[in-house]
Amino acid sequence: MSQPRIAFFGLGTMGSGMARQLLRKGFPLRVYNRNPERSKAFAVEGARWTQSPAEAAEGADVVISMVADDAASRSVWLGANGALAGAPHGTLCIDCSTLSVGWVQEISGIAAEHGCEFLDAPVTGSKAQAANGELNFLVGGSEAAFQRAQPILAAMGKSATRMGAAGSGALLKLINNFICGVQIAALAEGLAMIESSGLDPAKSMEVIANGAPGSPLVKAVWARMTAPDYTPNFLLKLMAKDLRYAMDEGGKRSIELKTAAAALERFERGIAAGHGEKDIAAVVEPLRAVIAEKLKSNLPL
Repeated sequence: MSQPRIAFFGLGTMGSGMARQLLRKGFPLRVYNRNPERSKAFAVEGARWTQSPAEAAEGADVVISMVADDAASRSVWLGANGALAGAPHGTLCIDCSTLSVGWVQEISGIAAEHGCEFLDAPVTGSKAQAANGELNFLVGGSEAAFQRAQPILAAMGKSATRMGAAGSGALLKLINNFICGVQIAALAEGLAMIESSGLDPAKSMEVIANGAPGSPLVKAVWARMTAPDYTPNFLLKLMAKDLRYAMDEGGKRSIELKTAAAALERFERGIAAGHGEKDIAAVVEPLRAVIAEKLKSNLPL
C-alpha cells in the first residue's frame, strides 16, 4: 500500500525535525513555510516545496501544521490561500502547534464544515526530540481520527496519547508548558542567587541536580544557562506566549495561575532585554545584568 500524501507547514526549530522524519520514513511530502528558502532546502531532500498552504494541501491525505501561535495557525488554515481551501474532502488535518483551546475548537468546527477531520496534537519534547523522532503527542479529537493518524504520529514520535475531544490535547500542553515555565523562572532566580553569592555553580548544580528539584528540564536548561548557550531549542518569546495562553485558560475556569504570572514577568523582562529570539535559558540574563550593574557601582548584592 502506498504511503499517505502529507502536506506540512512550518519548518522552524521543531517542524524541520518532524518533516525530516516523515521524509526518512518514505512519506510523500509537500512543504510550505512563510520563509520560502526553508521550503526550497527541503526540496533538495526530496520534498516538494509550494508557495501557499492551499497549494500544498491539494491532493493531500494528511495536512500537518507546526507554527508559532494562534495567528500563524489561522493564517495557514483559513482564507483563499489557506490549507482548507485546497484540502480534499476527507483530509485529516493535524495541528501540532501550541495553541489556545478556543482557537483549536474553532478550527476543528471549520474543518468539519469543509468535510475534513481535525486533531490537535501538540508535542512534548524539544529540538533534539523532534530531530530524532522522539516526541510525545497529546491528542484531542475523535477516536477514529486518532487511529487514522497513528502511523503518521509514530513516524515523528515515540508516543501518542488521546486526551479526549478537540482542545483536550491543547489544554494539557498549556498546563505542561506553564509548569515548565515556572520551573525555568525559578531556576534563573536560583542561579542568580548562586552566582551573586560566590557559591561554586558546578558544586551547586550537582546538589540540585541530584536532589528533589533535579528534573530533566532543570538539568538541561541549567547547562545552557551556565555555558551560556542560547542556541534556540525553545524560543523564549514562545514560552511567554504559552504562559499567557495558560493564564487565559485558567481564568476561564476561575483558577488564577499566580505562579504562571510571576514566571511570565521574568520572560517578558527577557524579551524587553532583547532575548526573545534566543533559547528559554536566556531568561537568566536580565538577572545577571542587575548583578553586574550592582558590582560596577560597588553596591551590596
